Amino acid sequence: MLSAGWALWRTSLRQDRRKALTALVLVVAGAVAWPLVAVLLRVLFDAVTAGRSVAASLAGVGVAVGLIAGLTLGHFAHIAYFELAELDVLHVHQELMDATNGTPGMAHFERSAFADKITVLEQDVEQLRVGLQAVLTGVGLAVAMTLTTVVLAVLHPLLLLLPLAAVPPLLAGRWAERMVNRAREAGAESTRRAAGLFRLATDAAAGKELRIFGLTGEVRRRHRGHWQDATRRLWRAQLVASLVRMTGQLAFAAGYVLAVLLILRDAVAGRRGVGDVILVVTIAAQVNQQVAAAVGVLQDLQRLRSVYRRLDEVHDLVRAADRHPSPADPLPGPATVGSLAAVEPPVAVGPAVAIGSAVAVGSAAAGAPPARLREGIRLAGVTLRYPGGAEPVVTGLDLHLPAGATVAVVGENGAGKTTLVKLLCGLLTPTSGRILVDGVELAALSLPGWRERIAAGFQDFVRFELPARQAVGVGDLPRRDDDQAVRTALGRAGADDLIGQLDEGLDTPLGRSHTDGAELSGGQWQKLALGRAFMRDDPLLVVLDEPTAALDAEAEYALFARYREQARQVAARTGAVSVFVSHRFSTVQLADLIVVLADGGVAEAGSHADLLAAGGQYAEMFELQARAYR
Repeated sequence: MLSAGWALWRTSLRQDRRKALTALVLVVAGAVAWPLVAVLLRVLFDAVTAGRSVAASLAGVGVAVGLIAGLTLGHFAHIAYFELAELDVLHVHQELMDATNGTPGMAHFERSAFADKITVLEQDVEQLRVGLQAVLTGVGLAVAMTLTTVVLAVLHPLLLLLPLAAVPPLLAGRWAERMVNRAREAGAESTRRAAGLFRLATDAAAGKELRIFGLTGEVRRRHRGHWQDATRRLWRAQLVASLVRMTGQLAFAAGYVLAVLLILRDAVAGRRGVGDVILVVTIAAQVNQQVAAAVGVLQDLQRLRSVYRRLDEVHDLVRAADRHPSPADPLPGPATVGSLAAVEPPVAVGPAVAIGSAVAVGSAAAGAPPARLREGIRLAGVTLRYPGGAEPVVTGLDLHLPAGATVAVVGENGAGKTTLVKLLCGLLTPTSGRILVDGVELAALSLPGWRERIAAGFQDFVRFELPARQAVGVGDLPRRDDDQAVRTALGRAGADDLIGQLDEGLDTPLGRSHTDGAELSGGQWQKLALGRAFMRDDPLLVVLDEPTAALDAEAEYALFARYREQARQVAARTGAVSVFVSHRFSTVQLADLIVVLADGGVAEAGSHADLLAAGGQYAEMFELQARAYR
C-alpha cells in the first residue's frame, strides 16, 4: 500500500509540484488543528473554572481558529488536488494504453486473463480520483495521530493502549477489502460479458438485427443474468465484509469506553479537573474518527494498490505473451539458402518466379529490412500455440512466398488464414520454427522497420473518426495530410467517387465523435480502409485479409484485378510479396500462387490450373462455389 501511495505521489509531483505540495500542507494543517482544539478546550475549561478570564478568552479564540482551520483547510486542499487527481487518471490511462499497445506483438489480446484484467482495471482506475485524497489524508492522519498519542501519554500512561484498540478495525478493514477484491475478480468475466451486451444493445448498427430477429428481449435477459451473477458475488462479499468491519469497530468502541471511564474515575476522586475530562472525551472521540478515517484511507490505499498491481500484471501478461524467442542462428550464406529448397519442390507461378528456387540472399544488414526483396519470405517448420492453449493454431507450417508473387490464401474458417497474416506482419511470434525474409530471420529484423514496409487492409478494419483525409492518410503517417497521396491511394482502391459523396470532400469529419460528423455506410468505411492500405508506395509485403467483405463479388473482382496490376508494379520496384485472403474463388484464381490451408497447415499450393487438375480440396471448394453461381 505504501509503495502504491508513494508511486501516486511521485506522479502527482511530476504533474504539478506546486499544487501537490500546497495540497499536502493544507491537509496536514487541517488534520493537526483537531488535536490542538482538544488541548485548547482543556485550557479553556480549566481557565473558566479557575476564573482566569484572559486565559479563557485566548483559549476560546484558539479553539475558534482551530475549528475554522479544521473545517475549511481540507476544502481548500481539494481545490488544489482535484485537478491533479484528474491528471493522475489520465496518466494511468496513458500507461494502460502503452502497456496494451506498446509491444510489437498481439498475442496478449488472445488471452482471456488479459481481457479480465483490463475489465477490472477499467473500473478500478477511477479509484485514482480518490487515491490522491487518500494519500494526503493518510499523511495528515499520521501526524494527527502522533499528536493524539502524545496527549494521551500526558493524560495517563494507560491511555497509550487506546491506539492499540485501533488495530482490530484496521486488520478487519484489510481483510474485508481483500474479500471484496476477490469477488470482483471472480465476477470479471460476467461483468465483461454484460458490458459487451450493453454495447450491443445500444449500437445503432446492431439494432437492425436485434429487432428483425426479435433478439432485444434475449439480449436484455442475458445482460441481466450476467449482471446479476457479478452483483450477487459482490453483494455477498460486501455483506460479509461489512460484518467484519463492524466487528473491528466494536472492539475499538470497547477500548474507547474504558478510556473515558478511567479518567472519570480520577475526576470523581479529585485527582483530575474538568478540563481533563473534556480533553479525554474529545481526544477519544477524535481517535474514533481517526480510526474510522484510517480504515477508509486504508481501503482506498488497498484499492490503489490493486490498480498498480493489476497494471503490473497487465505488463507481465503482455511481456509473457509477446516475448520473442531467441532468434536461431542466421543462415551462413547463399549456399545454405539453396538447401531450403528441399522444403518443397519448385512450383512455377509465373515467367519470372519459381517457388523453392535458390536465390541469392540480399545484402541487407541484420536489423533493417532489405531495400528490395530478392528471394521472398519463407516459413520453415512454423508452429504457433497461444499461451495456455491446448492445441497449436498452426503446426509445422512450411511455405515459400516468392519475391514479386501475388499469393491468394484460402481455407475453411479456423484454418489459420488470419494467423498466417499476423505471423507475416510480426504481430505473432512462432512458438517454434523460422520466418525468413530474404534469408534473414524476421525475429532478427527491426519490427518497426519491417512494418514500415507493409501495406495492409483487414476485414475488421478500424473506423477512424477523423477528417476523411487523415482517415486514409494515416496509412502512411508522414503523409497523412498530403492530398495528392490520399487521392492516389483512393484511386488504387477504386474509391475515387467517395470524395464526391462527402459534403466537404477530404475535409469532412467522420463519425459520431464529431458534432457534424458524417455517418458512412459499411461499404464507404471499407473503401476508406482500402485506400489506407494503398497509401505506401514501396512496401515489401502487401496484405489484404478479406478487406472486401462489404463489396459484392463483381466489385471485389474488379478491385483485385486492379490490385494485381498494382502489385506487379510494386513488385517491379521492390520485389514485394502480395498476400490476398478471400473466400471468393473468382478472385482467387487470378493469383500467381494459391495456398490452401487446413488444420493449421498447408494442404495444397500451386496455380489455379494445377490445383484444379490435382482434384484436391481446392478443386472441391471451387466447384461448390461455382455451382452456386450457375
